Amino acid sequence: VQLQASGGGLVQPGASLRLSCAVSGRTSNNYGMAWFRQTPGKEREFVAAIKWAGSLTIVADSVKGRFTISTDRAKNTLYLQMNSLKPEDTAAYFCAARSGWTTRASKAYEYNYWGQGTLVTVSS
Repeated sequence: VQLQASGGGLVQPGASLRLSCAVSGRTSNNYGMAWFRQTPGKEREFVAAIKWAGSLTIVADSVKGRFTISTDRAKNTLYLQMNSLKPEDTAAYFCAARSGWTTRASKAYEYNYWGQGTLVTVSS
């Protein structure tokens, strides 16, 4: 499975941004897809996850109500819609995949496949 993230950029506080992750290779309906973020010197932080086939999702409390994870399997793409962005959302955002959906997979080591990061900077 290959993943390629895009859509990062510089935005002002309160703005919205949508990240995309192009998915290629062999996946199955039971794959779990996720977004993580990381700032320098810190561990990779879980943001949200979704079952590749279906609407089951989990979202970190820090972004709940502002970020939405979704998939478009016809386009083989994972999305992260980010609204009401705050300066503390500034980070490199990574998409990830694991072979097997679970609501308990919120650690980076639990994901097998990773895309390169896309940088999101929220600043006035």
